[in-house]
Amino acid sequence: MSRLEGEQTLMRIFIGESDRWERRPLYEALVEVLLREGIAGATVLRGIMGYGARSTPHTDKVLRFSGDLPVVIEVVEQQEKLDTVLPLFDKMLEGGMITLERARVIRYTA
Repeated sequence: MSRLEGEQTLMRIFIGESDRWERRPLYEALVEVLLREGIAGATVLRGIMGYGARSTPHTDKVLRFSGDLPVVIEVVEQQEKLDTVLPLFDKMLEGGMITLERARVIRYTA
């Protein structure tokens, strides 16, 4: 297990639930890359409503159901390690958004 403490980087990847990489859900493929590259951890969050660059709302409401709900993958790691996966992600994402910001880790345990 990596030891994370103090100033780290929070990476958020915003994609759609229906996005694919080689016929698999993109979020699964991205998390597998993170795991393979030794990144400390990742969490995939499924949104109930959102919109992106095309301004098309996606929601889980019954009358306006969308098969493409928002998905956010959150990762906290050293900036240098995240820099190694960003070129891989550039090849895998057709759309979406990746953000980076500082995060202060106060506890990270198994």
